[in-house]
Amino acid sequence: MRHGGDGPPVLLLHGHPRTSATWHRVAPLLVERGFTVVCPDLRGYGRSRGPAPTADHAGYSKRAVAGDLAALMKELGHERFAVAGHDRGSEVAFRLALDHPEAVSRAAFMDGLPISEHLSRVTAEFATRWWHWFFFAQPDIPERVINADPDAWYHGDPRSMGQENYDEWREATRNPDVVRAMLEDYRAGLTLDRHHEEADRAAGVRVRCPALILWSLRDDLEDLYGDPVKIWTRWADDVCGHGIGSGHHMAEEAPEAVASSLGGFFTGRTPG
Repeated sequence: MRHGGDGPPVLLLHGHPRTSATWHRVAPLLVERGFTVVCPDLRGYGRSRGPAPTADHAGYSKRAVAGDLAALMKELGHERFAVAGHDRGSEVAFRLALDHPEAVSRAAFMDGLPISEHLSRVTAEFATRWWHWFFFAQPDIPERVINADPDAWYHGDPRSMGQENYDEWREATRNPDVVRAMLEDYRAGLTLDRHHEEADRAAGVRVRCPALILWSLRDDLEDLYGDPVKIWTRWADDVCGHGIGSGHHMAEEAPEAVASSLGGFFTGRTPG
């Protein structure tokens, strides 16, 4: 875990297959803006170690991971905090906002939708572009394929990522335990996480805090689904958002734009 700064607390959650180091360009900018920033590795990712996988994948559900992070922030003395999650981290941030509304003051969801929204829109185009979701859900086969040559499977560039971020990420992706945990994240997504969201939907559980939606203009979220803000209004009461001029890993590719949007939103301004 990385943390620093002095001010209102902000929790930053990375996506797949990154580590908390993905925020190395954004976090200092938020500290300069007066925030305390906490950047953990998600359960099983990076240098974190999760429980042994089980048949129901419960140890890697977003509910379990959100519980980790709520406890972490409380242990650090932050009873209430803002959260931003990217990619798979956005799913954890979403679950935090649903399960721990008393703790989450504001939530930013970056390059992500609720998993059930993705799955309700599965088309041939989605399955072609996002086929890894369904490959990762298979038992055992993905581990054998990925661990046979992780450097060929996971692609990164130290020039765009930053050398230390790249080195940490590469170390993690070469670790079979990390690979297994990352796959369990996806397996939980297609099973428990989806069921949890569907139950919340039926019960009328919503994100009550203000929500910011950010998406990469050079990635495919908007191409596949149209306006992500419109979809998020199905789940949140107070939603705003806009695109960021970058590829998928926006914290690495457009840190100033990301920090400006998050910083403004976390201080109560509507970015755009």
